[in-house]
Amino acid sequence: MDIQGVVTAGFEPVRDAFVRNFEVLGDRGAAVAVYRDGRKVVDLWGGTKDADGTAPWTEDTAQVVRSATKGVAAAVPLLLHQRGLLDLDAPVGAYWPEFKAGGKEKILVRDLLAHRAGVPALDRGLTAAEAADGVSGPRAVAAQHPFWEPGTGHGYHAQTYSWLLSELVLRVTGRTLGCVLAEEIAEPLGVDFWIGLPDAEAEAGRVGRVAPVEPPESAGVLRTRPRRNVSEAYADPASLTRRAFAAIDPLPDENAPAYRAAELPASNGIGTARALARFYAATIGVVEDGARIFTPATTALAAREHSAGADRVLVVNTRFGAGYMLHGPASPLLSPASFGHPGRGGSLAFADPEAGIGFGYVTNALAKSVTADPRAQALVRALKSVL
Repeated sequence: MDIQGVVTAGFEPVRDAFVRNFEVLGDRGAAVAVYRDGRKVVDLWGGTKDADGTAPWTEDTAQVVRSATKGVAAAVPLLLHQRGLLDLDAPVGAYWPEFKAGGKEKILVRDLLAHRAGVPALDRGLTAAEAADGVSGPRAVAAQHPFWEPGTGHGYHAQTYSWLLSELVLRVTGRTLGCVLAEEIAEPLGVDFWIGLPDAEAEAGRVGRVAPVEPPESAGVLRTRPRRNVSEAYADPASLTRRAFAAIDPLPDENAPAYRAAELPASNGIGTARALARFYAATIGVVEDGARIFTPATTALAAREHSAGADRVLVVNTRFGAGYMLHGPASPLLSPASFGHPGRGGSLAFADPEAGIGFGYVTNALAKSVTADPRAQALVRALKSVL
């Protein structure tokens, strides 16, 4: 495997793990980047731009990162909170009156960010066109009766998180979340990450095609069976698990131009590993050219536990801060101080304020993993070994 990029002395084990991901764990095309104390120390890429193609992955190849989008999207409401424009302890209905329907009048903005709003699914799944039109999704979650008493527990809002966050930001700012992200975070920080791919980037052909892959025989760890209750939850069409992931039904073609151009803050962010690592580095400190996103108080808020224990959707124990998944058995990050988000199928990005780390990994080979992909975990273990 021809691996391109740079590794600072001392971080060579990350490169070794990245190579092994291709040789043993079935990667087709991928990139990994690491910042430490605001400086880039790992920036690697290899394989093919398309999971089912032959063109090489290049330095600026970007990919759909699925739910790793959520961690980037969450920075928008937190930035609004940091600027005094959004009160996390106010009811969502104070900004979005229609959301109070169905017994949701007491749901706080903080609950929404921490997957405690009780609306991870819809009574009727939306079509891909409805999901992307900017109107049908917010209208559906506003009308939806909660599946449990809001605030009393948590469950992963796999798809509905898109419409919850996007409408909240729209009501507060008058702009879409993707627009605020581009203008207030991505452009000032100089990162290639979009929620809503611009025409110019689409025409440039930088974005590779993702595809599902079966693990090779050599990757025995990928064939480990999940616990029976987890398997049953994903297999049962009536389960909250299955219904949460089917809030868009049928699932959209992630390579379609219309899907990439849509703004779905839960699932269709497009970017590079370098962008994700730099983004997370800027949430915990100052990066190379002096840029920073969060104040120390906002960083602490992102990493503070808001939800923990049995997840009513993922059917495992999970932990969430204000918009971020936290380190735990279901989603191991670098340490208990870490906050970030995995993407179903492989991608992972996070920050660790104690170690000064910003980490990003993206892949076009979508495995069956949900929160703890073996390829991403191999890279995290290698990084941990050098710190």
